Amino acid sequence: MNIDITEITKILPHRYPFLLVDRVVGLEVGKSIEAYKNITINEEIFQGHFPDHPIYPGVMIVEGLAQAGGILAFKSLDEEAQSKSDEKVVYFTAIDKCKFRTPVKPGDKLEYKIEVIKNRGAMWVFNAQAFVDGKLATQAELKAMIVDK
Repeated sequence: MNIDITEITKILPHRYPFLLVDRVVGLEVGKSIEAYKNITINEEIFQGHFPDHPIYPGVMIVEGLAQAGGILAFKSLDEEAQSKSDEKVVYFTAIDKCKFRTPVKPGDKLEYKIEVIKNRGAMWVFNAQAFVDGKLATQAELKAMIVDK
C-alpha cells in the first residue's frame, strides 16, 4: 500500500515543520509499515543543529518513527473507526531500548521500518528502526495509545 502526503495529512494531525513522514511505501494492516522522510538542508532544525556540521537530531528521528507507527495504528482500525479518525489522536507513551547508530545528514533518505510487537485495544507496542542507505541509523521500542481528542 502506497500512501502519499495528501492522505498522510488526513491521518496525522502534524503539519510543517513537524510532519516527519513524506510517504508510506508499504503497509500490512496490524503488522508493519515502511515509510520515509527525505532529509534536506532546508529543514529549519539545521539552523541550530549544527550550522557548521548539520546532523538531523535523534529526537526527530524517533518522532518520525512514532508518526509512522501512528499511521499504522490508524490504518489498522476498522473502517468505522477510520471514518472517525478526526476524533482520535495517537499519543506516544514510551520509548524503550533506543539507540542511535549512525548520524543522519542532509541529503539522506531516512527509511522507517516498523513492526507491531503487541496490540491490545487502543495500546500499541512497536519495534521501530530507521535506516539510511540500508544501514541501521536508529532503533527503539515505541509504545503508543489511540485516544479520543
